[in-house]
Amino acid sequence: QVQLVESGGGLVQPGGSLRLSCVASGFTFENYWMRWYRQVPGKEREMVAGISRTSRSTPYLADGKGRFTISRDNANSTLFLQMNSLKPEDTDVYYCARVEPADSRVDYWGQGIKVTVTS
Repeated sequence: QVQLVESGGGLVQPGGSLRLSCVASGFTFENYWMRWYRQVPGKEREMVAGISRTSRSTPYLADGKGRFTISRDNANSTLFLQMNSLKPEDTDVYYCARVEPADSRVDYWGQGIKVTVTS
């Protein structure tokens, strides 16, 4: 079955960096667009960044542009999110997501990984 397992979250000080990883299994990873989302409890989940199958298109949430970099390793079925210059408002649960090609909607989610930015 499809599984998306995130790792790399944790506690970091403002201005610091984290690299999130998402290992995918149960499907042919290179055939799918992938995205990172984040969510604060009580709010809607928002897209942080997306990446095409061959890494040729990487739309970003405006607030993350220039600070966040999404990438992928198709050979190892792994999605990454490099987050630099982190701010306290980046504190969220971050989710890896697979995009259904037919309608560009998310059809599978990871379990989420907590990122806390605090001094």
